[in-house]
Amino acid sequence: MWPRLVANKIHRKRLGSNNFVAEFPRYKEIPTLDRPCLSPNSNIFSHHKDIHNYRVFVSTWNVGGVAPPEELDMEELLDTGNTSCEIYVLGFQEIVPLSTSNVLGSENKKISTKWNSLIRRALNKKKIRQHSNEEDELSNHEKSSSNNITGQDFRCIISKQMVGILITVWVRSYLCPYIRSPSVSCIGCGIMGFLGNKGSVSVRFRVHETSFCFVCCHLASGGRQGDEKLRNSNVSEIFSRTSFPRGPSLDLPRKILDHDRVVFLGDLNYRISLPESTVRLSVDSRDWNSLLENDQLRMELMNGEFKGWHEGLISFAPTYKYRPNSDVYHGCFHQSKKGEKKRAPAWCDRIIWYGRGLKQHVYTRGEEHFSDHRPVKAIFTAEVGVLHSLKQFQSFFLSERFDRITSQTDDFICKGRPSIQIL
Repeated sequence: MWPRLVANKIHRKRLGSNNFVAEFPRYKEIPTLDRPCLSPNSNIFSHHKDIHNYRVFVSTWNVGGVAPPEELDMEELLDTGNTSCEIYVLGFQEIVPLSTSNVLGSENKKISTKWNSLIRRALNKKKIRQHSNEEDELSNHEKSSSNNITGQDFRCIISKQMVGILITVWVRSYLCPYIRSPSVSCIGCGIMGFLGNKGSVSVRFRVHETSFCFVCCHLASGGRQGDEKLRNSNVSEIFSRTSFPRGPSLDLPRKILDHDRVVFLGDLNYRISLPESTVRLSVDSRDWNSLLENDQLRMELMNGEFKGWHEGLISFAPTYKYRPNSDVYHGCFHQSKKGEKKRAPAWCDRIIWYGRGLKQHVYTRGEEHFSDHRPVKAIFTAEVGVLHSLKQFQSFFLSERFDRITSQTDDFICKGRPSIQIL
Protein backbone atom coordinates (compact mmCIF):
# COMPACT_ATOMS: atom_id res chain seq x y z
CA MET A 1 0.00 0.00 0.00
CA TRP A 2 2.95 2.37 0.41
CA PRO A 3 3.20 3.44 -3.27
CA ARG A 4 -0.52 4.23 -3.37
CA LEU A 5 -0.48 6.16 -0.08
CA VAL A 6 2.58 8.16 -1.07
CA ALA A 7 1.13 8.94 -4.51
CA ASN A 8 -2.10 10.16 -2.88
CA LYS A 9 -0.14 12.32 -0.47
CA ILE A 10 1.85 13.88 -3.31
CA HIS A 11 -1.38 14.55 -5.21
CA ARG A 12 -2.89 16.27 -2.17
CA LYS A 13 0.31 18.07 -1.20
CA ARG A 14 -0.49 21.51 -2.60
CA LEU A 15 -4.15 22.39 -2.29
CA GLY A 16 -3.63 26.11 -2.76
CA SER A 17 -2.85 29.06 -0.55
CA ASN A 18 -6.52 29.53 0.33
CA ASN A 19 -7.00 26.02 1.65
CA PHE A 20 -7.63 26.88 5.27
CA VAL A 21 -10.62 27.46 7.51
CA ALA A 22 -11.89 30.63 9.12
CA GLU A 23 -14.84 31.79 11.12
CA PHE A 24 -16.08 34.83 9.21
CA PRO A 25 -16.66 35.69 5.52
CA ARG A 26 -13.83 37.12 3.50
CA TYR A 27 -13.95 40.74 2.39
CA LYS A 28 -13.03 41.54 -1.18
CA GLU A 29 -9.63 43.10 -1.61
CA ILE A 30 -9.86 46.87 -1.18
CA PRO A 31 -7.18 48.50 -3.33
CA THR A 32 -4.44 50.52 -1.70
CA LEU A 33 -4.92 54.18 -2.56
CA ASP A 34 -1.31 55.33 -2.50
CA ARG A 35 -0.72 54.71 -6.20
CA PRO A 36 1.09 57.50 -8.13
CA CYS A 37 -1.72 57.80 -10.66
CA LEU A 38 -4.10 59.16 -8.03
CA SER A 39 -4.26 62.91 -7.56
CA PRO A 40 -2.40 63.97 -4.42
CA ASN A 41 -4.46 67.15 -4.20
CA SER A 42 -7.62 65.44 -2.99
CA ASN A 43 -7.95 65.08 0.79
CA ILE A 44 -9.47 61.64 0.57
CA PHE A 45 -6.31 60.43 -1.13
CA SER A 46 -4.01 61.76 1.59
CA HIS A 47 -0.84 59.73 1.90
CA HIS A 48 -0.26 60.35 5.60
CA LYS A 49 0.30 57.13 7.55
CA ASP A 50 -0.32 56.70 11.27
CA ILE A 51 1.38 54.06 13.41
CA HIS A 52 -0.90 52.06 15.69
CA ASN A 53 0.41 49.64 18.30
CA TYR A 54 -1.35 46.29 18.59
CA ARG A 55 -0.66 43.66 21.21
CA VAL A 56 0.12 40.20 19.84
CA PHE A 57 0.10 36.99 21.88
CA VAL A 58 2.14 34.06 20.47
CA SER A 59 2.46 30.56 21.92
CA THR A 60 3.87 27.18 20.90
CA TRP A 61 3.18 23.79 22.44
CA ASN A 62 4.10 20.24 21.47
CA VAL A 63 1.21 18.30 22.97
CA GLY A 64 2.76 14.88 22.42
CA GLY A 65 0.01 13.32 20.32
CA VAL A 66 -2.51 13.61 23.17
CA ALA A 67 -5.98 14.99 22.49
CA PRO A 68 -6.89 17.87 24.81
CA PRO A 69 -8.91 16.75 27.82
CA GLU A 70 -12.40 18.18 28.12
CA GLU A 71 -11.54 19.93 31.38
CA LEU A 72 -8.49 21.72 29.93
CA ASP A 73 -8.72 25.43 30.73
CA MET A 74 -6.89 27.43 28.06
CA GLU A 75 -7.28 30.62 30.10
CA GLU A 76 -4.12 29.79 32.06
CA LEU A 77 -2.04 29.49 28.89
CA LEU A 78 -3.65 32.54 27.27
CA ASP A 79 -3.50 34.50 30.53
CA THR A 80 -6.73 36.25 29.60
CA GLY A 81 -7.35 37.33 33.18
CA ASN A 82 -4.23 39.51 33.32
CA THR A 83 -3.48 40.45 29.72
CA SER A 84 -5.55 41.60 26.80
CA CYS A 85 -4.24 41.40 23.23
CA GLU A 86 -5.74 42.21 19.84
CA ILE A 87 -4.19 39.24 18.02
CA TYR A 88 -3.60 35.70 19.30
CA VAL A 89 -1.44 33.22 17.39
CA LEU A 90 -1.21 29.68 18.76
CA GLY A 91 1.00 26.99 17.27
CA PHE A 92 0.85 23.31 18.17
CA GLN A 93 2.93 20.29 17.25
CA GLU A 94 1.92 16.62 17.42
CA ILE A 95 -1.77 17.28 17.89
CA VAL A 96 -2.06 13.71 16.57
CA PRO A 97 0.45 10.86 16.97
CA LEU A 98 2.98 10.82 14.11
CA SER A 99 1.99 7.33 12.99
CA THR A 100 2.21 6.09 9.40
CA SER A 101 -1.55 6.41 8.93
CA ASN A 102 -1.57 10.00 10.15
CA VAL A 103 1.47 11.02 8.12
CA LEU A 104 0.26 9.44 4.85
CA GLY A 105 -3.49 9.69 5.35
CA SER A 106 -5.93 12.58 5.56
CA GLU A 107 -5.68 15.07 8.41
CA ASN A 108 -7.80 14.37 11.45
CA LYS A 109 -9.87 17.57 11.64
CA LYS A 110 -11.70 16.55 14.81
CA ILE A 111 -8.68 17.27 16.99
CA SER A 112 -7.95 20.69 15.48
CA THR A 113 -11.63 21.60 15.82
CA LYS A 114 -11.49 20.63 19.48
CA TRP A 115 -8.43 22.82 20.08
CA ASN A 116 -10.16 25.74 18.36
CA SER A 117 -13.26 25.24 20.48
CA LEU A 118 -11.20 25.43 23.68
CA ILE A 119 -9.40 28.56 22.44
CA ARG A 120 -12.61 30.28 21.43
CA ARG A 121 -14.21 29.52 24.78
CA ALA A 122 -11.25 30.93 26.70
CA LEU A 123 -10.84 34.08 24.59
CA ASN A 124 -14.51 35.02 24.59
CA LYS A 125 -15.26 34.17 28.20
CA LYS A 126 -14.40 37.63 29.49
CA LYS A 127 -15.52 39.73 26.56
CA ILE A 128 -18.45 41.34 28.39
CA ARG A 129 -16.28 42.53 31.27
CA GLN A 130 -13.52 43.66 28.94
CA HIS A 131 -15.84 45.65 26.70
CA SER A 132 -16.31 48.58 29.08
CA ASN A 133 -12.58 48.77 29.92
CA GLU A 134 -11.32 48.65 26.35
CA GLU A 135 -13.89 50.76 24.55
CA ASP A 136 -11.94 53.91 25.44
CA GLU A 137 -8.79 52.50 23.80
CA LEU A 138 -10.33 52.28 20.33
CA SER A 139 -10.09 55.04 17.78
CA ASN A 140 -13.36 56.69 16.75
CA HIS A 141 -13.26 54.91 13.40
CA GLU A 142 -12.71 51.51 14.98
CA LYS A 143 -15.52 52.17 17.48
CA SER A 144 -17.95 52.82 14.66
CA SER A 145 -16.81 49.65 12.93
CA SER A 146 -17.05 47.56 16.09
CA ASN A 147 -20.64 48.69 16.62
CA ASN A 148 -21.54 46.97 13.37
CA ILE A 149 -19.70 43.69 13.95
CA THR A 150 -19.67 43.10 17.73
CA GLY A 151 -16.09 44.23 18.02
CA GLN A 152 -15.03 42.86 21.39
CA ASP A 153 -15.27 39.13 20.74
CA PHE A 154 -12.59 37.12 18.94
CA ARG A 155 -12.86 35.50 15.52
CA CYS A 156 -10.65 32.86 13.94
CA ILE A 157 -9.20 34.31 10.74
CA ILE A 158 -6.92 31.36 9.86
CA SER A 159 -6.68 27.79 11.10
CA LYS A 160 -4.43 25.40 9.22
CA GLN A 161 -3.23 21.86 9.98
CA MET A 162 -0.53 19.73 8.35
CA VAL A 163 -0.39 16.26 9.97
CA GLY A 164 0.47 17.14 13.59
CA ILE A 165 1.25 20.84 13.10
CA LEU A 166 -1.59 23.30 13.73
CA ILE A 167 -1.50 27.09 13.67
CA THR A 168 -4.58 29.12 14.50
CA VAL A 169 -4.92 32.92 14.45
CA TRP A 170 -7.59 34.90 16.32
CA VAL A 171 -8.30 38.63 16.21
CA ARG A 172 -10.81 40.97 17.77
CA SER A 173 -13.83 41.42 15.56
CA TYR A 174 -13.33 45.14 15.03
CA LEU A 175 -10.07 44.29 13.23
CA CYS A 176 -11.69 41.84 10.82
CA PRO A 177 -12.46 44.42 8.08
CA TYR A 178 -8.79 45.45 8.13
CA ILE A 179 -7.42 41.91 7.74
CA ARG A 180 -6.48 41.38 4.10
CA SER A 181 -4.74 38.84 1.90
CA PRO A 182 -4.68 35.86 4.29
CA SER A 183 -2.95 32.78 2.92
CA VAL A 184 -0.99 29.73 4.03
CA SER A 185 2.04 27.77 2.86
CA CYS A 186 2.84 24.24 4.07
CA ILE A 187 6.33 22.74 3.76
CA GLY A 188 6.96 19.09 4.60
CA CYS A 189 10.53 18.20 5.56
CA GLY A 190 9.97 14.77 7.07
CA ILE A 191 9.95 11.30 5.55
CA MET A 192 11.40 11.28 2.02
CA GLY A 193 12.14 14.98 2.38
CA PHE A 194 8.60 16.24 1.90
CA LEU A 195 6.08 14.46 4.15
CA GLY A 196 4.54 16.46 6.95
CA ASN A 197 5.67 14.64 10.07
CA LYS A 198 8.26 17.44 10.21
CA GLY A 199 8.17 20.84 8.55
CA SER A 200 6.25 24.10 8.83
CA VAL A 201 2.88 25.75 8.36
CA SER A 202 3.25 29.47 7.62
CA VAL A 203 0.42 31.99 7.63
CA ARG A 204 0.45 35.45 6.07
CA PHE A 205 -2.01 38.33 6.37
CA ARG A 206 -2.10 42.10 6.35
CA VAL A 207 -3.41 44.31 9.15
CA HIS A 208 -4.11 47.70 7.59
CA GLU A 209 -0.87 48.39 5.66
CA THR A 210 1.48 46.05 7.54
CA SER A 211 2.16 42.43 6.56
CA PHE A 212 2.59 39.69 9.16
CA CYS A 213 4.06 36.21 8.75
CA PHE A 214 3.96 33.53 11.44
CA VAL A 215 5.86 30.29 10.85
CA CYS A 216 4.91 27.31 13.02
CA CYS A 217 7.53 24.54 12.84
CA HIS A 218 8.41 21.07 14.01
CA LEU A 219 12.04 20.48 13.09
CA ALA A 220 14.12 17.29 13.02
CA SER A 221 14.61 15.66 16.41
CA GLY A 222 17.70 14.02 17.89
CA GLY A 223 20.17 14.80 20.63
CA ARG A 224 23.29 13.24 19.13
CA GLN A 225 26.20 15.26 17.90
CA GLY A 226 25.53 16.45 14.36
CA ASP A 227 21.72 16.22 14.60
CA GLU A 228 21.56 20.01 14.69
CA LYS A 229 22.65 19.95 11.02
CA LEU A 230 19.37 18.24 10.14
CA ARG A 231 17.47 21.00 11.90
CA ASN A 232 19.48 23.64 10.08
CA SER A 233 18.69 21.88 6.81
CA ASN A 234 14.97 21.96 7.67
CA VAL A 235 15.18 25.70 8.33
CA SER A 236 16.94 26.30 5.03
CA GLU A 237 14.24 24.31 3.21
CA ILE A 238 11.46 26.25 4.94
CA PHE A 239 12.95 29.60 4.00
CA SER A 240 13.60 28.62 0.38
CA ARG A 241 10.38 26.68 -0.35
CA THR A 242 7.77 28.74 1.51
CA SER A 243 5.95 31.00 -0.95
CA PHE A 244 2.78 33.10 -0.84
CA PRO A 245 0.73 34.59 -3.71
CA ARG A 246 1.51 38.16 -4.80
CA GLY A 247 -2.12 39.26 -4.53
CA PRO A 248 -4.38 41.00 -7.08
CA SER A 249 -2.16 44.11 -7.10
CA LEU A 250 1.05 42.05 -7.32
CA ASP A 251 2.45 43.99 -4.37
CA LEU A 252 2.37 41.42 -1.57
CA PRO A 253 5.51 39.75 -0.20
CA ARG A 254 6.06 36.17 -1.31
CA LYS A 255 8.91 34.94 0.91
CA ILE A 256 8.99 34.75 4.70
CA LEU A 257 11.64 37.42 5.26
CA ASP A 258 9.96 39.87 2.88
CA HIS A 259 7.15 40.54 5.37
CA ASP A 260 7.10 43.52 7.73
CA ARG A 261 6.67 41.48 10.94
CA VAL A 262 7.95 37.89 11.10
CA VAL A 263 7.70 35.43 14.01
CA PHE A 264 9.12 31.89 14.01
CA LEU A 265 7.66 29.53 16.62
CA GLY A 266 7.51 25.85 17.37
CA ASP A 267 9.28 22.75 18.57
CA LEU A 268 12.58 23.70 16.96
CA ASN A 269 14.23 20.74 18.73
CA TYR A 270 17.61 22.46 19.23
CA ARG A 271 19.47 20.91 22.17
CA ILE A 272 22.32 21.79 24.53
CA SER A 273 25.80 20.76 23.35
CA LEU A 274 27.00 19.41 26.69
CA PRO A 275 27.20 15.92 28.20
CA GLU A 276 23.89 14.74 29.58
CA SER A 277 25.20 14.53 33.17
CA THR A 278 26.44 18.14 32.99
CA VAL A 279 23.09 19.33 31.65
CA ARG A 280 21.17 17.60 34.42
CA LEU A 281 23.43 18.98 37.16
CA SER A 282 23.03 22.51 35.78
CA VAL A 283 19.26 22.08 35.57
CA ASP A 284 19.16 20.90 39.20
CA SER A 285 21.08 24.02 40.25
CA ARG A 286 19.06 26.24 37.87
CA ASP A 287 22.23 27.49 36.23
CA TRP A 288 20.57 28.64 33.04
CA ASN A 289 23.47 30.83 31.87
CA SER A 290 25.97 28.00 31.51
CA LEU A 291 23.40 25.95 29.61
CA LEU A 292 22.43 28.82 27.30
CA GLU A 293 26.08 29.39 26.43
CA ASN A 294 25.96 25.95 24.80
CA ASP A 295 22.44 26.15 23.43
CA GLN A 296 22.39 25.21 19.74
CA LEU A 297 19.74 27.73 18.73
CA ARG A 298 21.67 30.55 20.42
CA MET A 299 24.65 29.58 18.28
CA GLU A 300 22.49 29.75 15.14
CA LEU A 301 21.18 33.18 16.19
CA MET A 302 24.73 34.49 16.52
CA ASN A 303 26.16 33.12 13.28
CA GLY A 304 24.05 30.53 11.54
CA GLU A 305 20.69 29.91 9.88
CA PHE A 306 19.01 32.48 12.16
CA LYS A 307 21.65 35.18 12.08
CA GLY A 308 19.94 38.53 12.46
CA TRP A 309 16.96 37.09 14.35
CA HIS A 310 16.06 38.00 17.92
CA GLU A 311 15.02 36.06 21.01
CA GLY A 312 13.99 37.32 24.41
CA LEU A 313 15.78 36.54 27.65
CA ILE A 314 15.22 32.93 28.76
CA SER A 315 14.71 32.83 32.52
CA PHE A 316 12.64 29.65 32.70
CA ALA A 317 13.52 25.97 32.99
CA PRO A 318 14.00 23.78 29.89
CA THR A 319 10.67 22.78 28.40
CA TYR A 320 11.64 19.25 27.30
CA LYS A 321 11.50 16.35 28.14
CA TYR A 322 9.10 15.66 31.02
CA ARG A 323 7.32 12.56 32.11
CA PRO A 324 3.69 13.28 31.17
CA ASN A 325 1.51 14.46 34.05
CA SER A 326 4.50 15.20 36.27
CA ASP A 327 7.19 17.78 37.05
CA VAL A 328 9.98 15.22 36.66
CA TYR A 329 12.29 15.26 33.66
CA HIS A 330 12.36 12.07 31.60
CA GLY A 331 15.32 9.79 32.36
CA CYS A 332 16.37 11.27 35.68
CA PHE A 333 18.90 9.00 37.34
CA HIS A 334 16.62 8.08 40.20
CA GLN A 335 13.59 7.70 37.93
CA SER A 336 14.96 5.92 34.84
CA LYS A 337 13.96 2.38 33.97
CA LYS A 338 16.24 -0.33 32.70
CA GLY A 339 16.84 0.03 28.95
CA GLU A 340 14.97 3.33 28.79
CA LYS A 341 16.43 5.91 26.40
CA LYS A 342 17.49 9.03 28.24
CA ARG A 343 16.95 12.50 26.82
CA ALA A 344 18.69 15.46 28.40
CA PRO A 345 16.54 18.50 29.20
CA ALA A 346 16.57 21.23 26.56
CA TRP A 347 14.78 24.39 25.44
CA CYS A 348 13.24 22.77 22.37
CA ASP A 349 10.21 25.07 22.28
CA ARG A 350 11.05 28.60 21.18
CA ILE A 351 9.69 31.88 19.80
CA ILE A 352 12.00 34.17 17.82
CA TRP A 353 11.38 37.15 15.56
CA TYR A 354 12.95 39.04 12.67
CA GLY A 355 13.18 42.70 11.72
CA ARG A 356 11.87 45.88 13.30
CA GLY A 357 8.47 46.90 14.58
CA LEU A 358 8.12 44.17 17.23
CA LYS A 359 8.84 44.73 20.91
CA GLN A 360 8.65 41.75 23.26
CA HIS A 361 7.25 42.26 26.75
CA VAL A 362 6.77 38.68 27.99
CA TYR A 363 8.69 35.47 27.29
CA THR A 364 7.87 32.61 29.60
CA ARG A 365 6.47 29.10 29.76
CA GLY A 366 3.22 27.57 30.92
CA GLU A 367 2.86 24.69 33.36
CA GLU A 368 0.26 22.45 31.72
CA HIS A 369 1.34 18.87 32.47
CA PHE A 370 -0.33 16.36 30.16
CA SER A 371 2.41 16.53 27.47
CA ASP A 372 6.15 15.79 27.66
CA HIS A 373 6.72 19.45 26.62
CA ARG A 374 5.78 22.62 28.41
CA PRO A 375 4.16 25.39 26.34
CA VAL A 376 6.05 28.64 25.70
CA LYS A 377 4.38 32.01 25.23
CA ALA A 378 5.33 35.58 24.36
CA ILE A 379 3.57 38.93 24.16
CA PHE A 380 4.65 41.59 21.68
CA THR A 381 3.69 45.10 20.74
CA ALA A 382 3.55 45.32 16.95
CA GLU A 383 3.69 48.57 15.02
CA VAL A 384 1.04 48.71 12.29
CA GLY A 385 0.84 51.36 9.59
CA VAL A 386 -2.62 52.84 8.98
CA LEU A 387 -3.05 54.88 5.80
CA HIS A 388 -5.49 57.78 6.15
CA SER A 389 -6.80 57.38 2.62
CA LEU A 390 -7.42 53.68 3.20
CA LYS A 391 -9.25 54.36 6.45
CA GLN A 392 -11.49 56.94 4.79
CA PHE A 393 -12.13 54.77 1.76
CA GLN A 394 -13.06 51.78 3.92
CA SER A 395 -15.34 53.91 6.05
CA PHE A 396 -17.60 54.40 3.03
CA PHE A 397 -18.05 50.67 2.69
CA LEU A 398 -18.52 50.16 6.42
CA SER A 399 -21.15 52.92 6.76
CA GLU A 400 -24.87 52.25 6.84
CA ARG A 401 -25.28 53.76 3.36
CA PHE A 402 -23.42 50.90 1.71
CA ASP A 403 -23.69 47.14 1.98
CA ARG A 404 -20.58 45.49 3.32
CA ILE A 405 -18.43 44.01 0.58
CA THR A 406 -18.25 40.26 0.91
CA SER A 407 -17.40 37.45 -1.39
CA GLN A 408 -20.26 35.49 -2.85
CA THR A 409 -19.67 32.20 -1.09
CA ASP A 410 -16.08 32.76 -0.11
CA ASP A 411 -15.09 32.02 3.49
CA PHE A 412 -11.31 31.77 3.32
CA ILE A 413 -11.31 28.21 2.04
CA CYS A 414 -11.24 26.45 -1.27
CA LYS A 415 -14.45 25.22 -2.87
CA GLY A 416 -15.98 22.12 -1.43
CA ARG A 417 -14.52 22.59 2.05
CA PRO A 418 -16.80 23.70 4.92
CA SER A 419 -15.89 26.65 7.09
CA ILE A 420 -14.82 25.96 10.64
CA GLN A 421 -17.59 25.05 13.00
CA ILE A 422 -16.71 25.84 16.58
CA LEU A 423 -19.16 25.01 19.30
